[in-house]
Amino acid sequence: MNPHLAPVAVPDPTALAHVQRLCDLAEPYTAGSGTDELFAAAMAETNAWHADRSPFFAALLQEPPGAPAPTVGEGIRTPLVPAVFFKRHEVLSVPRDEVFLHLTSSGTTGQKSQMFFDEWTIRSAQRMVARIFDHYGWITPDQPVNYLLYSYEPAPSLKLGTSFTDNYLCDFAPARHTTHALRHTGSGHEFDVHGCIAALQRYAEDTVPVRILGFPAFLHFTLERMRAMGLPPLQLPEGSLVLLGGGWKGHADRQIGKDDFCAEVTERLGIPGERVRDTFGSVEHCVPYVECAHHRLHVPVWSRAAVRDTGTLSPLPYGERGFLHLVSPYITSVPAQSVVMGDLASLHPGEECPCPLSTDWFTVHGRAGVSRNRSCAVAAAELMKGMS
Repeated sequence: MNPHLAPVAVPDPTALAHVQRLCDLAEPYTAGSGTDELFAAAMAETNAWHADRSPFFAALLQEPPGAPAPTVGEGIRTPLVPAVFFKRHEVLSVPRDEVFLHLTSSGTTGQKSQMFFDEWTIRSAQRMVARIFDHYGWITPDQPVNYLLYSYEPAPSLKLGTSFTDNYLCDFAPARHTTHALRHTGSGHEFDVHGCIAALQRYAEDTVPVRILGFPAFLHFTLERMRAMGLPPLQLPEGSLVLLGGGWKGHADRQIGKDDFCAEVTERLGIPGERVRDTFGSVEHCVPYVECAHHRLHVPVWSRAAVRDTGTLSPLPYGERGFLHLVSPYITSVPAQSVVMGDLASLHPGEECPCPLSTDWFTVHGRAGVSRNRSCAVAAAELMKGMS
């Protein structure tokens, strides 16, 4: 068994019994009344957990209840905490000596989300990732791969969530060779586009699959530069996989559509479109959302999604655009079990996707408004200035 699929125990087996049962569900896209009832019970437990340990969350529960997320369960409170709140405040539901990991969401300047994880929370989130990889057959302990990581090369003081995640994803297949696109210089990071091109050329001559992880804009800029240099298309080995996340923030004017992006990757690298997947996640909400082969971000069994009106924050029906609201009882370290993201999204029923999964799925349509707050992708985009 992959160690990331191993059992993990909640901090209090009595107070969090339903949270344990929910997070122990091995099939990531199970749906039905039984799992809905279990989810609602787990949310009630995690709300009580944070109310007892976080004065901030206890005060939220004293406010008149708003409209809950319609997918969570009748009578279950889901007080809305904007993700931006964690850029300005540190709120914990565990003693600081129980903090197992501290991650941030932004680059070297600007406001950062400060998120603190006890061991249960981060191990539980990692197990979710492992189960989704297992579901898609992407855990290959006997098949080494070459990695091209469009993320930050690790450095002693680096605590960025994206760097942590991308390096963690390398645990699911042994690495023959690894290349980082954002090289650490000693005082920061620089985008090494020529190093990425050279790595792809070497990997195309190798016999093992390639896994490309990280920010999509960097991959697009690499392929664009290859075309500008007159380099011929490559054929990466069979079984290669592209798994991206982080968006195009900072370069929206140069973003291309998803279909065009997949076609570009297929044309230039020979990877079929169904093995080019996008992901969604954040340091404030670590539940992984991974596209199916039809490029829909299905909601896994351990979470629920809703969309909220940007003016009233009322829940919206399927298909309408608003703020993405994500709910999960897995987190015990910080009262972030009900987070409103700064992303505009629309929610859709599972049957509107032709894949076998029956859970709801959502589409992210971009960031809402203009903010001075920076994310990892914004900071990374600044490294691409001059790449046009």
